[in-house]
Amino acid sequence: MKRVFAFVAMLSAALLLAGCGGGSMVSNAIDSINPMNWFGSRSAAPEMAPLPALTQSIKINTLWQANIGNSQQAIFGPAVAGDSVYAAASDGTITRLDAASGKQLWRVSAGERLTGGAGAGAGLVAVGSGKGEVLAFGSNGTALWKAQVSSEVLAAPQVAQDVVVVRSADGRIFGLDVKDGKRKWYYQRSTPVLTVRSPVGITISAGVVYAGFAGGKLVAIDVSNGAVRWEATVALPRGTTELERVTDVIGLPVVAAREVCAVAYQGRIGCFDLSNGQALWGREMSSTSGLALDARYAFVSDDKGAVHALDRSNGTSLWRQDKLRLRNLSAPLALGGEIVVADIQGQVHFLARDSGAFVGRVATDGSPVSTSPVGLPNGGFLVQTRNGGLYAFSTQ
Repeated sequence: MKRVFAFVAMLSAALLLAGCGGGSMVSNAIDSINPMNWFGSRSAAPEMAPLPALTQSIKINTLWQANIGNSQQAIFGPAVAGDSVYAAASDGTITRLDAASGKQLWRVSAGERLTGGAGAGAGLVAVGSGKGEVLAFGSNGTALWKAQVSSEVLAAPQVAQDVVVVRSADGRIFGLDVKDGKRKWYYQRSTPVLTVRSPVGITISAGVVYAGFAGGKLVAIDVSNGAVRWEATVALPRGTTELERVTDVIGLPVVAAREVCAVAYQGRIGCFDLSNGQALWGREMSSTSGLALDARYAFVSDDKGAVHALDRSNGTSLWRQDKLRLRNLSAPLALGGEIVVADIQGQVHFLARDSGAFVGRVATDGSPVSTSPVGLPNGGFLVQTRNGGLYAFSTQ
């Protein structure tokens, strides 16, 4: 019983540090508060599932791979813009590669330690630092401008129209002019006492910024002026303690034809009408990574390591793959006939879209993949590991 109380105390302290701006990123925090790390015997708590056997396997091609630098405790993912891939490392390195071949086109240093990965568009690439700096570089690697926001930047900036949209760790969202980095607008809201410290980013679609917040809220903001179009509730906090009431939207909101969907830690997954935020459906779900959509399904990696397929029209459960327990999965990527998720050991798993059966697996460098795989224009996809490996794979 003393061990249980000790674990609860450590868990509370870890999330308290997250709420105060210290501690680890979400994927590392979840790993650090895993019960098996605190009990005297590993047999006293659930262990990570072994790699499941493959009874069938699709052909997986490694298109190319590159080393772009270690991410340390930050969580970085690549950005694809046109025929180029941009990737960042914690030491300040920013690399541009050819998307088709992986050939390095240039590599520059931001001159600062980075905590927010690369975002690209409108002829520039933008990154964020632990000092709350946003640094922009041209498509040729030339430094363009530097701007200051209110706190460290944990998520990759996004570029749309003539605005670089940046989210800081204190929950504020800034719209910066793409030409010189001057502030055009910003949005802020109050936050609960405790929050999950995670690189919660934003999604921009058709001139609207979609952002999830602590407390289970999803907000739609006009990208041109920062005006709020609507606000919706993904999940409501529950429980009697502050720890039990942590209900933060995790990962990126995902936009489809007529809806936007988001998922919360200790909460729910919900889909909402793009035009007015009206709830279309919701169901209980807890995730520490996020979700993906295709024409029929919503796919979610839950906080226990199961992958779920839900009917996109009403949230009905269609299948559940639970043989990746405690493998700290990334958000899924819908890739035609397969669903792709990566794990804490750098393994990339391929599941059949219609059944969830394992149909393939490929290894990277053995270090965690903490962000969702990113699609490539040619139908392949990218994964970036904590040790700095950038891998391009394809099933075609």
